Amino acid sequence: MREEMAQREEAEIRRSHQKPRSPEGWGLLVALWYLAFYKPIITEGHLRRKNMEFIFIRFSAWQYAGCDKLWAGLVTTLCDSIRHHFGALPLSVYHVMGTRPRFASGFSQKEWVLKRDTCLKLWGLIFVLVAGLSILLVALLVPGIKDHHALKVVGSTVTSLSGSGLVLGIVSVVKNLLVSEKQKIERLTNSERFASQLGFMSKVRSEVEVLVDFLAFMEIFERRRLRVVLEITSLDICYPEKVAGVLNAMNTLLSDSNTPFIFILAVDPSVIVPCLEQTGCMKGLADNGYLYLNRTVTLPFSIPEMGARSRLRFLEAAVQTREDLMYRIITGNIERRRAKGHHHHHHHHVPAVPSGHDADTEAVRCIHEAFRCLHDSADPLARYLPTDSTHVRRIVNTIPVTLRLLLHRDSVPVAPSPRHAAAWVVLADRWPCRLSWTLECLEDAWQCQPTVDLESRSLWSIFQENVGELSALRQPLRNVLSLDGDPELFQTFLASDFPFSARDARAFLGITVNLDHSIRHKMGVLRGIDRLQ
Repeated sequence: MREEMAQREEAEIRRSHQKPRSPEGWGLLVALWYLAFYKPIITEGHLRRKNMEFIFIRFSAWQYAGCDKLWAGLVTTLCDSIRHHFGALPLSVYHVMGTRPRFASGFSQKEWVLKRDTCLKLWGLIFVLVAGLSILLVALLVPGIKDHHALKVVGSTVTSLSGSGLVLGIVSVVKNLLVSEKQKIERLTNSERFASQLGFMSKVRSEVEVLVDFLAFMEIFERRRLRVVLEITSLDICYPEKVAGVLNAMNTLLSDSNTPFIFILAVDPSVIVPCLEQTGCMKGLADNGYLYLNRTVTLPFSIPEMGARSRLRFLEAAVQTREDLMYRIITGNIERRRAKGHHHHHHHHVPAVPSGHDADTEAVRCIHEAFRCLHDSADPLARYLPTDSTHVRRIVNTIPVTLRLLLHRDSVPVAPSPRHAAAWVVLADRWPCRLSWTLECLEDAWQCQPTVDLESRSLWSIFQENVGELSALRQPLRNVLSLDGDPELFQTFLASDFPFSARDARAFLGITVNLDHSIRHKMGVLRGIDRLQ
């Protein structure tokens, strides 16, 4: 959108030879002058302008999830961001002296018309003020007239009355300067009348209308179109009624045909649709959340599944957030160099590096090796990276913990390689239900047949042997099963690319921190009940 904005700006300058203006520096004084004494006119030339400025506003619904009305947070964020973008002074002056732009009559290209009534009132007040001051000064200073109290009273009265009009205008501007639109709406939401909604929505609507008119005024002043882009995120982690409230606020703000708002709604429909269907806003739409979304969203854009290159890019971005790993390597190398230099120059005995430091260095080496395997596009492990950036970050954060726990365990005779540890973390993240079922079946087999050697059996063969029982329990486990990725990829992962055995599962089971063990417990309870029947 920024690239489009820059291209349109250049094309418009070449076409009209008019540079856009900005309400900053000298431009602020010009803007205030136009706000006070001129009416904006929407001309044919203005409508033909193609250059556009996008005002980007980010709204994280989670930040306002605790308030009674989440949509009120959306409106206050909108008001506050526009106030910060243009400055408090132009908006405050517009509240007091600004006029709504009107369309030109005919083909006139005149964009500004003088406010004659405002000018006449101002000149009249100034004339009366000067006349009153003159009378007062004459009554106070001229000899022979000093004793006329009536003239003093007339002069002071005329001066105070004319001056009060100017003072009232200045006070109104200062009041709007100190009390923002956001504070006005927050004050309304905190009042007792908010519960009954008496006139509340109309006041909020009037505040938004003032903003829309102000944006239309600034469009003509800046010589370009203005669009406010609200990016709404984190809506899919809010309560259902909050979700419906934000969507209703969007529809309210977009109800006018000439509204300058663009909403980018970044949500997961599989989470939003059930939220909508639980609320009362679906009455009359056959309880179909998808139908409601289709009527709200005018440009649907479902992001396609991430390719291999994009997945590796996400992985690289997630790894780069782990500066602690790089920091430990660098500081460890510096300490060793200093120790060697000290020993070389002074020939003093330097104590050996403590074993804890060696263990930490070895852990960092293993972590980097695991990340190299994940980042190698030729390695089969890279194919199984999830397409969701949140899951990629979870894997990146879990691998260091898993490898450190693995290195601190003394009970494992042969520690698995960092590559296999990373593969196990990916397996637990991508298919938590199927892996939990396999581990539960393996644990039951160990308990029922302790003398039978199961160490060499592959996890895939154990899963195949018990998949029928899992299918019979799919109804009570449907929510857990929905967490799993592609079943065919699970087969390829365990059957060919990473054929983990029961011995590997025993080594990893105590350090698998990214697998919810309550899933396995639930499966054990359901399996026991099923066998009783």
